[in-house]
Amino acid sequence: MTHIPSRDVLKAQAKRLRTELSAKGTEMTHAAALETVAHQWGMRDWNTLAAKADVSAVQWHPGQRVSGRYLGHPFRGMIKAASLSSSSYWSLTVRFDAPVDVVESELFTSLRQQVRAAVNADGVSPQKTSNGQPHIVITPE
Repeated sequence: MTHIPSRDVLKAQAKRLRTELSAKGTEMTHAAALETVAHQWGMRDWNTLAAKADVSAVQWHPGQRVSGRYLGHPFRGMIKAASLSSSSYWSLTVRFDAPVDVVESELFTSLRQQVRAAVNADGVSPQKTSNGQPHIVITPE
């Protein structure tokens, strides 16, 4: 299933479409741009796409309980801050219930109680560790 971005991201796509067409001499109303974006996403109209965007987007929010893995280590915690960027990634600040030791060495430790990370709507960071695993994977509880 393809993730449909938020309404804000879809509206930004429509705005970019209008700007590009205008630069090439073709004018388009905002409503027509929204309908075109809906068709590009395989929907019959803007209202259908907007409704599906609301349903498909995970709404990360402050106070939400989460669990997952950070640098390969399991955690449970709470989201302290959340904001959605125009690129459809979420910027989250997560406070762990218990500090997470992010070092693999037995010679020393480095504990993290709170991290800030970018994740997609599924809670997976685009950044990867050297072994190819996402830096953080978050799921709602």
